[in-house]
Amino acid sequence: MKINLKQNDSSVTIALEGRLDTNTAPELENKLGELDGINELCFDFSDLVYISSAGLRVLLAAQKKMNASDGSMTVLNPNELITEVFEATGFDEILDIKNA
Repeated sequence: MKINLKQNDSSVTIALEGRLDTNTAPELENKLGELDGINELCFDFSDLVYISSAGLRVLLAAQKKMNASDGSMTVLNPNELITEVFEATGFDEILDIKNA
């Protein structure tokens, strides 16, 4: 998986490419742990092809962190497979998901 992070003051956009799974989720978790003072977090999933339960766990932890700090988190452009995973797990009710 490739992680492209862009920060503008307290706003961060993270574009992911490849697979967010058991092998790659810790890398994203570490990147998120390095962020401080963020009140707007955006994940661009345009080039993400797969997400596992490990990836969902990282997203849930990020959402909880943003909620605790009165911040916002958005997931942009998930593909059909990832959208189905979100719907099957109820994450579509937890996350702010937008398609371009």
